[in-house]
Amino acid sequence: MLQVQIGVVGGSGLYRMDALKDMREHHLDTPYGKPSDPLISGTIEGIPVVFLARHGQGHRLIPNEVPYRANIYALKQMGVKYLLSFSAVGSLCEEMAPLDLVIPNQFIDLTKHRESTFFGNGAVAHVSMASPVCASVAKAFQEAVADVGRNTQLTLHERGTYVCIEGPQFSSLAESNWYRAMGAHIIGMTNMPEAKLAREAQIAYATLAMVTDFDCWHPREEHVTANLALQNLLKNAEHAQQIAVSAIKYLHQHKPNSEAHTALANSLVTSVENMSIEVREKIKILLS
Repeated sequence: MLQVQIGVVGGSGLYRMDALKDMREHHLDTPYGKPSDPLISGTIEGIPVVFLARHGQGHRLIPNEVPYRANIYALKQMGVKYLLSFSAVGSLCEEMAPLDLVIPNQFIDLTKHRESTFFGNGAVAHVSMASPVCASVAKAFQEAVADVGRNTQLTLHERGTYVCIEGPQFSSLAESNWYRAMGAHIIGMTNMPEAKLAREAQIAYATLAMVTDFDCWHPREEHVTANLALQNLLKNAEHAQQIAVSAIKYLHQHKPNSEAHTALANSLVTSVENMSIEVREKIKILLS
């Protein structure tokens, strides 16, 4: 199978990579079912890249329908070592305004109905999520925003806590204020368990969160609606395309080492020899 080290997961509003050339569809199957959409491989300025639309083309999947395990497993099958994630978020604080960009460095997982691990059924592992984002991939985003920002005004926040809710409904006012009291800065519905699974798959992961609204806590701003979020997301879509290309070039040039690449070295509790053949077959690709 074609091996591609750099992957991109596009969220709401980012359903394709405009710069991708020599495109090829990959209809993969995994032990966890089919991914959200066919994976699209190609090259960007000669660099091999694979792209996956998180919600599928046409935005068919609500957040808890996204097959997160199949998505990450399929990307791992393709050889991905670095994963650039893009997502739309609401802001829970005054300083992160609509159209701002955020690279969250922490997550709070409040999802309820999602399979969040590749392990179980005779294989036990406990990966650390103390630092859930790869600093090197986050650095690629930082450099890319600075690069694109030379020609346009962009506001980037290099840290922040992302609270992930189940959705698909937006928050109640009480919930929005509760998330603010937790210390969360932005709110979304899709980066969990994506980030957890990427770490279990030993993929270096970071996300660029594009702020579309102030959720519903703000006393003076319009409460979030799907239309409002999409309108602001489309304003950032061109920037997201440019940032993705620049970040891909950075990762290709530097090929940074990441702690994520050896995340299972001290996390497996069950030795491979003590796993069933079936479980061993599933797990071996994560160990590569």
